[in-house]
Amino acid sequence: MLLTLVEVLSLVVMTLALGYIFSGFIRIPRDLFEMKGGFDWENFWFAALVSAPAVVFHEFGHKFVAMALGYSATFHVYTFGLVLAVVLKMISSPLLILAPAYVSIPAGVPPLQGSLIAFAGPFVNLLLFGISALVLKLRKNMSKKEMIGWAISKKLNLFLFIFNMIPIPPLDGFHVLSGLW
Repeated sequence: MLLTLVEVLSLVVMTLALGYIFSGFIRIPRDLFEMKGGFDWENFWFAALVSAPAVVFHEFGHKFVAMALGYSATFHVYTFGLVLAVVLKMISSPLLILAPAYVSIPAGVPPLQGSLIAFAGPFVNLLLFGISALVLKLRKNMSKKEMIGWAISKKLNLFLFIFNMIPIPPLDGFHVLSGLW
C-alpha cells in the first residue's frame, strides 16, 4: 500500500497547519481597498496550496525511493515541530522554525542506499524549483495570483533544497554525505 489511512490523515493535518503557518507570509495580491478583516480564509488556502506541495513531495521523495529500494517507509507528522511553528505564528514571532514531518525507514539500510533516500527529498525540491521556473518562463497570460504562486513556489523550493542539503544533523545533507564516506 502506498499510503495508509493514518498517513493520509497526517498529510491533511500537516497541510492545514502549513496553510495557517504560511498565511502571514504567502499572501494573495490585493488592492489597498480590498483588505479583509478577521481570519482570511482565501490567504489560508492560497498559502496551503503554495507551501504544502514543497513539503509533502519532499517527504514523498524519501518515502517512495525507500520503497523502490525495498524498504518499508512511513510518513509521520512531527508533532513537536508542527506545534512549535503554529505557536510561533500565533504569537507573531518574526522567527519561523519549521520541522513538520519526517519519513521513518528501518535501521540497517546500507550507507549508499541511505544517501539516495536522504537525497531524494531535496532532489524533489530541486525538480519543483525547475518546474516553477519553467512555468514562469514559458506560460503566458497568467493571472497575478498564479504568477505570485509560481514565483513563491520557485523560491520556497530552492530554499528547501539548499537548507536541507546543509551537512549538519539532522538535515538531509548530513545523511547524504555520511552515507558516501
